Amino acid sequence: MGFLDILLGRTKPALPDLDQLFALPSAAVTLEAAAGFTPTGDGAVCFATVEGSAFEQTHREVQALLDADAERDGPPVELRQDEYGYSWLVSHRSPEQLPMLVNDLHAVNSSMEVNGFGPQLLCSLAGFQERAGRSMALVYLYKRGTFYPFAPLPGGGQRRDNALELRVKAALGEDLRMEQDLSRWFPVWGAPGL
Repeated sequence: MGFLDILLGRTKPALPDLDQLFALPSAAVTLEAAAGFTPTGDGAVCFATVEGSAFEQTHREVQALLDADAERDGPPVELRQDEYGYSWLVSHRSPEQLPMLVNDLHAVNSSMEVNGFGPQLLCSLAGFQERAGRSMALVYLYKRGTFYPFAPLPGGGQRRDNALELRVKAALGEDLRMEQDLSRWFPVWGAPGL
């Protein structure tokens, strides 16, 4: 940032830092102690779909790479489209395999970035669940390099548990780079892994 930028009040946006994803396993310990939520083993990377063979080849290679993992339990990695036209590459692991799930999310983001599709990356999320059945996700905003909690209220409908989200933000402030601008805590209704 230059002197003129400082005078005019311009700031540089935060750059993506995919290594922030590796802080999720330690944050999960804090999350369980503070709010009683444990990993579900489900996670996903959301990106804007692009037409073309290069993009198709990239996501097929990523999917094949993740499916080649001999330690993967359960269903293979899958590609889903949501009702808004975004694509989700979904990974399923057992709940105790959160570090492996994080590796999956990092691999997808890195591969997309290396192949020139970084601008299409929107977010990544890891699912968590409470014993009572409530679910929430920790969402990583690719373009901001920050996390925020998303906690839909049980019972259907599109309502959020804002109190829980703020409690999780406060609890994880030392573990994760939390998004401070609450207007960027976008709802991810119907996201895989929730």
